Amino acid sequence: MKNKSSLNALLAGRRTVPAPGTPGWTLRLLSAAEVLQARREAGELAREDRERAVCSNACLLSRALERNGKPVFPSGAAVLEGLQIGEIAALAERWAGFSAEENPSPEDGEEAVEALKKAWSTRLMSALNGACCAALGCFPRRSRPGR
Repeated sequence: MKNKSSLNALLAGRRTVPAPGTPGWTLRLLSAAEVLQARREAGELAREDRERAVCSNACLLSRALERNGKPVFPSGAAVLEGLQIGEIAALAERWAGFSAEENPSPEDGEEAVEALKKAWSTRLMSALNGACCAALGCFPRRSRPGR
């Protein structure tokens, strides 16, 4: 994690971020199925290999960009028609950074993974805060079979 706010955002389960340069638009995390759908759609849009990256980004953005919880564009082709290449690149880069922050990989380095493990264990223990122990105190202990 780059800083404490990134770690806090991960622990809070942030699902969207503002889209840069587009007031009112947000970028949301996508499921694995949505990413695969975007790749398939991009394969149909791209006529040459050198077009694949732009088409992939456009198809990804068609699923990730929202305004008031609703998609801004119905398809990757609509993104290609509605946005300039620089806008597509900037939005796709922001989405990739957001996705990496929210879905860290072991390839990010041992230090980042260890920080996440510690944060998750702290979060889980803090969430319980002894509540279950107090509730269990009013029930008598049962002995195990054979005792």
